[in-house]
Amino acid sequence: MGKALTYILIFLLVGLLVLVRFFENDLFYDPYLMFFQSDYLYIDSPRREVFKVTMFTALRYFINSLISLGVLYLCFKDKTIVKFSSVIYVIAFVFLISAYLYFVINPRQEDYYMFFNIRRFLIQPIFLLLLLPAFYYYTLKC
Repeated sequence: MGKALTYILIFLLVGLLVLVRFFENDLFYDPYLMFFQSDYLYIDSPRREVFKVTMFTALRYFINSLISLGVLYLCFKDKTIVKFSSVIYVIAFVFLISAYLYFVINPRQEDYYMFFNIRRFLIQPIFLLLLLPAFYYYTLKC
């Protein structure tokens, strides 16, 4: 695969991440989108369907994860990096979705900020932003 094609594919995958973010209101059930855009530290948690919001959050995490794994593969052309990243994504998902469920089921105003940050790791491709420089540095050292 030529460099030009690789760059085009990376650009397309990053574009997909942007589209997921841009169309989040249309694609996913998430009553917390508007909640966290408002003055959430001083209002009650929104009405939500726990199963539905958890499934849509998990779906969004997996979509972002698959696209991110594609970006990592195209950047480094190393299947071991993708396998290792997959393990990181799975472990992070188990930890984060457990904490997310706790906060969805037991909403307390003093926990909103922690919930906001855990939710952010689930719905945004933050791990890609962490893994890209880490693997880049790793490849420089090898």
